[in-house]
Amino acid sequence: MRYLPHIDSDRKAMLEAIGVASIDDLFTDVPEAARLKGLVDLPLKQGELAVERAMSAMASKNISAGSVPFFVGAGAYRHHIPATVDHLIQRSEFLTAYTPYQPEISQGTLQTLFEFQTQVALLTGMDVANASMYDGSTACAEAVMMAARVTKRDKAVMAGTVHPHYVEASKTLAKYSDVEIAVTQPSVGGLDELIAAIDETTACVVVQTPDIFGQLHDLRAISEIAHAKGALVIAVFTETVSLGLVEAPGDMGADIAVGEGQSIGVGLNFGGPYVGLFACKNERNFIRQMPGRLAGETVDADGRRGYVLTLSTREQHIRREKATSNICTNAGLCSLAFTIHMTLLGEAGLRTLARLNHETACELADRLGSIEGVEVLNSSFFNEFTLRLPKPAAEVVDELARIGVLGGVPASRLYPGQFEDLLLVTATETNTESDMIVFEKALRGVL
Repeated sequence: MRYLPHIDSDRKAMLEAIGVASIDDLFTDVPEAARLKGLVDLPLKQGELAVERAMSAMASKNISAGSVPFFVGAGAYRHHIPATVDHLIQRSEFLTAYTPYQPEISQGTLQTLFEFQTQVALLTGMDVANASMYDGSTACAEAVMMAARVTKRDKAVMAGTVHPHYVEASKTLAKYSDVEIAVTQPSVGGLDELIAAIDETTACVVVQTPDIFGQLHDLRAISEIAHAKGALVIAVFTETVSLGLVEAPGDMGADIAVGEGQSIGVGLNFGGPYVGLFACKNERNFIRQMPGRLAGETVDADGRRGYVLTLSTREQHIRREKATSNICTNAGLCSLAFTIHMTLLGEAGLRTLARLNHETACELADRLGSIEGVEVLNSSFFNEFTLRLPKPAAEVVDELARIGVLGGVPASRLYPGQFEDLLLVTATETNTESDMIVFEKALRGVL
């Protein structure tokens, strides 16, 4: 029997309170074509054991990242996470901690957020960082909205090589904020078209490095041109480990740095939850226009160090029209995992990890680039690069998966109808030499 606690009189009372005649009236705004006709195609009832068996059978069809040679990236990366991270975040005081609505009694939560912010600011070369966003895509979208508020302009120019998911998230938020999003054509290479699109009406320029194709970019020229036009520069990154080796966005002239922190402390998790990073310069009115939360350090009445919620910009705390973000919380547990892992690594450890990633990717690129008909397109990269194949990449990936190699992401999956022959390949410290040998042999066979 289904467990439905409401009886007819309960439902009637709720409908009367809402002011509708029937439950069907609640769905009048949903187009008829979008409504489900009949029941969902699932058994009407099953015992717990039968459900577990059925779900296990479906799960067994998946190939887990740790069971085969794995070279998938494109915004979510497999890295080794020390067992200490998982052990610590599962302590009850961390695992059950919730949003600090009464922040000053949540000193432990605020201190970890303060440490997290410090790490992110140092990584990105920025003056200040917030207490995290939902993920990289929402951080990017919020940065565009912030730039529009700061500059009082309503046009954002985005490079076509910014992760397409980030572009779509930005477009969705901009649609209801009267901000125009102009996206240049994606290509593996330079950013000349992006630079040409900057004018006196531009609020911000959004550029990713390493970009979706793995290409590294020096942002200095873009920053100089954008600033001369009165526009801000938003630097996006999806691979946080790269900041251990690549020059920080702030040092290349970026005004806002946003990205995905999943690489540090957070597993692949079937695509989430992840942790968005957001940092900016302490200029003009940046901090007041920053989304999310900001934890700060102070002293209490007895002179002891303490922590406070310095800034909270969501609509619950201030008048709706004055809110600078609709992000309702921060990714608390994931940001804690990030902080613990980063603390364990330290600066030297992060640089070593980044160097290992780059060296592994270089070796893999050399191996795969030696295959007849395969071309490595990048002039420079960190741990991800793009291959041009002599046949459709989606077909190649499917064939590789059938023989036990997860060989990357077809670019056509991110850009439907385009780049059919391009394959995005990632190598991290988790890839052994034997993994690379197996991949090379398998790709030769498939091609």
